Amino acid sequence: MPYVNIKVTDENVTAAEKKALIEGTTQLLQDVLNKDPKATFVVIDEVSTDNWGIGYKTVTEIRQQQE
Repeated sequence: MPYVNIKVTDENVTAAEKKALIEGTTQLLQDVLNKDPKATFVVIDEVSTDNWGIGYKTVTEIRQQQE
């Protein structure tokens, strides 16, 4: 029973995009590992940009510098 946890920043990921991630991940596991889609769990966590850091800075800071 595969469990996949996808983490993305909370920057307007649409329901359609999440659905595509779930479907694509499930299909990949079926194609590569022959896993049953009914026993495959995909969880998407949306993380605040204040709680995601890259190279000493939060993503919030990085986004502000890009403006």
